[in-house]
Amino acid sequence: MNPARLSLLVISVGCACLVLANLADRPTVALVAKLIASTGFIALSISSDALRSRCGRLVLAGLCLSWAGDALLELETQRYFLPGLVSFLLAHICYGVAFATCRVRLPTVAFAAIPVGIASGFAMHWLSPYVGAAMDIPVWAYVVVISVMVMLAWGVRAAGGTWLIPIGATLFYLSDLSVAAGQFVKPDFPNYVWGLPLYSAGQTLLALSAASSHRHLPDAAEPDRLTPETAHP
Repeated sequence: MNPARLSLLVISVGCACLVLANLADRPTVALVAKLIASTGFIALSISSDALRSRCGRLVLAGLCLSWAGDALLELETQRYFLPGLVSFLLAHICYGVAFATCRVRLPTVAFAAIPVGIASGFAMHWLSPYVGAAMDIPVWAYVVVISVMVMLAWGVRAAGGTWLIPIGATLFYLSDLSVAAGQFVKPDFPNYVWGLPLYSAGQTLLALSAASSHRHLPDAAEPDRLTPETAHP
C-alpha cells in the first residue's frame, strides 16, 4: 500500500472511531482518534508532494495548525476553546494565502462573496444570542477569515485550479457550523455526527490538492493573471 492510500485509510478509520467515541462519551479515545486522523491529513499532504510547491507548503502549514486546533478543541474545556479557535483561524489564513499565491479570478471571488456573505450573515445572526461578549470579536474574526478563504478557493478554481480546493474549503466551512452549534447553541442532536465527516472530507481534499498544486495551479506571477477572457465569474 502506497503512503497516500495508507494515509487515506488512517483518516477514514480515525474519523469513524472519533464519531463512535463521541457517541459513547469516551473523551480520551476521541482525542486519540482525532489526532490520528489529523496526523493522517499531514501525512497525506506530504505524500502528495506538498513540499514541492509554494501553495502546497502553505496548505501543509494550515494542516499543521489544524492539528493543534484539533488537540485543543477536543480537550472540551472552555479555556482551550479560544486557543483552538485561534489555531484554526491561523490555519485558514495559511489556506487563504496559499490560494492567493495562485492565479485567481477576482470577479469570481467577488461573485462568490454573495452566497458566502449571505451564509455567514445568517450563521452569525443565528449564533449571536449564544455568543458571549468575550467571544464576540474572535468569532466574528474567524467567520470573516474563513469566508474570505472560501471565496479565494473558488477564485482559484475559476482560474484553472483543481476542484479539490473549492470543494475542500466549502466542506470545511460547513463543518464549522457543527462546531459552532456544539460550542454555543448546544442542541440535543449531536452535530458532530455530520460535522466531523465533513471536516475530515474537507481536510482530505485540501491535503490531496498538493498533488495538483505544482502541476495544475497557475502561478500568480504569470502576466495573464486577469485577462478579458477570464474576467467573469
